Amino acid sequence: MIYKVYYQETKERNPQRETTKSLYLEAETEVQARTLVEDNTDHNIEFIEPLEGNFLDYEQKNPEYHLTEFNK
Repeated sequence: MIYKVYYQETKERNPQRETTKSLYLEAETEVQARTLVEDNTDHNIEFIEPLEGNFLDYEQKNPEYHLTEFNK
């Protein structure tokens, strides 16, 4: 499944909507998606959203859409 992860670039600051960023990744579960991001970045995760069907189709039309891959 594809997940959209909303995050702040650092854990040192409280989340602010204006500085929220997102990335897309493929994982089997939401827990695995969270683990991948936490193990490979210093991001402060705000929310993880599963994408499928029309929601995934919509996101894939965004020119900034690309799957993030982490070296395992």
